[in-house]
Amino acid sequence: RLLKLKESFIAKFGSAPKFYVRAPGRVNLIGEHIDYCGYAVLPMAIEQDILIAVEPVKTEVVQLANTNSLYLDFSASVNNLQINKTKPQWHNYFLCGLKGIQEHFGLNNPTGMNCLLDGTIPPSSGLSSSSALVCCAGLVTLRANGKTLSKVELAEICTKSERYIGTEGGGMDQSISFLAEEGTAKLIEFSPLRATDVRLPSGAAFVIANSCVEMNKAATSHYNIRVMECRLATKLLSKSKGLDWKKMLRLQDVQVKLGVSLEEMLTIVEEVLHPEPYSTEEICKCLGISLEDLRSQILTQNTQNVSTFKLYQRAKHVYSEAARVLEFKKICDEAPANAIQLLGELMNQSHISCREMYECSCPELDRLVDICMQFGAVGSRLTGAGWGGCTVSMVPTDKLNTFLKNVKKAYYQNDVQRFTLENNSLFATKPGRGALVFVEA
Repeated sequence: RLLKLKESFIAKFGSAPKFYVRAPGRVNLIGEHIDYCGYAVLPMAIEQDILIAVEPVKTEVVQLANTNSLYLDFSASVNNLQINKTKPQWHNYFLCGLKGIQEHFGLNNPTGMNCLLDGTIPPSSGLSSSSALVCCAGLVTLRANGKTLSKVELAEICTKSERYIGTEGGGMDQSISFLAEEGTAKLIEFSPLRATDVRLPSGAAFVIANSCVEMNKAATSHYNIRVMECRLATKLLSKSKGLDWKKMLRLQDVQVKLGVSLEEMLTIVEEVLHPEPYSTEEICKCLGISLEDLRSQILTQNTQNVSTFKLYQRAKHVYSEAARVLEFKKICDEAPANAIQLLGELMNQSHISCREMYECSCPELDRLVDICMQFGAVGSRLTGAGWGGCTVSMVPTDKLNTFLKNVKKAYYQNDVQRFTLENNSLFATKPGRGALVFVEA
């Protein structure tokens, strides 16, 4: 693949690349939509990745090209980067990573570059192709400008810089992209960022299946509305407990301040919040603020026009999912005889909570989960933001081949659109390694 990329690069730019950067996609085994609430998640890097061939140049221009002809060439002055939030095109994700490194080092005259990108992560599939591109671009810019940073610093800069495109993400995708190691999943904790190895049981494979429903986080508001619902739930829970609610941003902050367990937080949610949606008027009344204050001080730009928010359901999902992550790690560490069954059960509970409490599933994902369970998975759930994208299923290794054959037949072969995408849509994966730089010898 490197050789092929090199040949394409020479054909495109008339000279050879000086180095290559690779950043992997990821699959989140458990812990959906809780990283931006402050809670630990449990992803692993997959073998699919973004690979960029790079040649630093003397001009102040960055030229971007893609081996996939669907993605158009792009060029811009490195001193005048415009990131368009209204149309999240592929080059804007590259510019996020570039801008993040530029700003971190205060680079006045950054190096121009010719870059050719090749990606094997299915786009808009919940496997983090956009974050892998941001991370790859950050590492490309770092290397081209002769700077160095630790993996943790890189992950933190790339998390912040992806927000230039309007996604209020929590940092899981960027962290696993840099901190992943071959053969192990990771428990990723935040503030401070740290990663702990999680050894997965040997008798099971993890299979990714793409629903073939595309979901682009930056192009829709579902994702940012959920971030906002969690923030509003944080404020109301804090206020009810006499905490300084104005300073509280994440659901984890409430738990830490109160010094209680996740189970106790679930009880508090039951006591304080009601299951019916909250109107903006009711939220203002609970917090004792005006609608103007709510809009200017709490709501983000892309949630200004939302009139109702579900706080009870979102908080219940987050606290219960955070507990499932810790339980998942504990089972992997202790490795009881029935570990695979227990982990599968946690994955199933996670999917139900995503579907019913967080409402981030869709009919195709639910159907795919049902098919996977029917053909031998011990656990199956949506992975990534949801509303489309992929499922991840835990399958005993001795059932893997028949499982793949049956799922292929049941979900992909009778649908023309899915059938054409099928080769990249269903695969078993092992924990892969994190981002790397290869230098031309």
